[in-house]
Amino acid sequence: MAKKFTKMAYSNPDEMVFGHSKSPISYGLGIKVGAGRVIPELNYAPRPGSEKSSERLRKEYVDYISKDALDRAITLGFPDLQLETEWVSQMAKPEMSAPVVSGQRDLIQKYHDEYGINLAVRHTIPDQREASQGLRLGMDKEASYPEHFITCVETACENGANVLSVESVGGKEFADYAVTHGDITAFLFGVGYLGSMDMEYCWKQMVNIAKKHKVVPGGDTNCSGANVSMFMAGGMLDNDVQKTFSAVTRCISAARTLVAPECGATGPDKDCGYEGVIVKTITGLPAAQEGKNCQCAHADLQGNLMAQITDVWSNESVEYHPEFGGSSVQCWLGSLGYEVSLMNTAIQMGQQKTLRDLYMVSDRTRGPEGYVLAYDNAWKVGKAIAENGDNYYLRAKAAATTGAKVIMEGYDKKELILTSKQLLVLKKIITELEGLPDNEDSFYEYCVKKYKDEVPDFNPKSYGL
Repeated sequence: MAKKFTKMAYSNPDEMVFGHSKSPISYGLGIKVGAGRVIPELNYAPRPGSEKSSERLRKEYVDYISKDALDRAITLGFPDLQLETEWVSQMAKPEMSAPVVSGQRDLIQKYHDEYGINLAVRHTIPDQREASQGLRLGMDKEASYPEHFITCVETACENGANVLSVESVGGKEFADYAVTHGDITAFLFGVGYLGSMDMEYCWKQMVNIAKKHKVVPGGDTNCSGANVSMFMAGGMLDNDVQKTFSAVTRCISAARTLVAPECGATGPDKDCGYEGVIVKTITGLPAAQEGKNCQCAHADLQGNLMAQITDVWSNESVEYHPEFGGSSVQCWLGSLGYEVSLMNTAIQMGQQKTLRDLYMVSDRTRGPEGYVLAYDNAWKVGKAIAENGDNYYLRAKAAATTGAKVIMEGYDKKELILTSKQLLVLKKIITELEGLPDNEDSFYEYCVKKYKDEVPDFNPKSYGL
């Protein structure tokens, strides 16, 4: 079993601020995270068709995207830059991915030597496993998804990655059902319980391989679950998924994402894991976040708030293409880098808590998810997880219950406005969670029986059960 976090890293939420973590880390070429500065992390995607050959893909990532970004960073005088390469599916083959990884390694070394800029590259490998095929090695001899997963980890680490991450998919078969049916129990079972087991399976292997090659094991995200819930809940015009439901799924996802550091991941965690705010309250490890500067990829209702305690600030992902101000990566790096400059200036002038609170208050009541992720409320959810840290099910249930009640308290205090439908769903969630058993075995038996026909792709062997 992974070593569980059962105590909070921060004794109170006001201790937390952007650019500072309890366990800062150094890696790459002069990059220091959580040590008093926020680091910009540029994320990008290649143009369609670039994946048709190894050479075309290497040129796209190295000669075009990376070089453009580095040139713009030097032009604008940014002292730090972390590149994040989220692998396209074709990169699961070493002959496609190795030239990209090694090419970026050599390029950042060149720019560091010539200009003195601090640089690193995060590689986020793809998780192409399918529940119908089985999530663990040897479950289906005709499927190579689990084998590809490990091959990707090894390829990234062997060829020069500085930070290793993944967006793992354990529990997705239940998360998909849960989000489309508004079923919080299914989400709790799939993401909070089964997803945590899968995280442990994946991250023990990832950490061992990363450490062997002196690569930083960064972190994970519940992109396939809580992010889907958040995006479907959408903004003020959307009503497909209630935002109170989305907010509670985010709390559950924090208990799952916590497993990576419990297996030895050191951060910075994954930027698209909005639950990273909660995880940082528990671990004190550096957090990577995204928000207002990721409009190229998506919109959310807490774009300012997410910067409140971040250590790495990301733009999410932008497709490489020309814009009036240069290439897309150059334009979005400018927006990203200047925001980070503001944060670091606030730190230098001793105004970091003022800016932190301005970020947070501006979005605190825009929606339930922003409300529960405001650092004071996120700390409450983190505390509930830590107090139940020895049991995957109980801590995920505690996170959900606490998050739901925090939102209800905000509504009762007239601080947070909820629609009648959002309030109805929230009350239903609280009642449903309170009715679930306190025993893990009873919960498992209940869910297996309840979802036997609704989630046919579930296979207990995928989770070592």
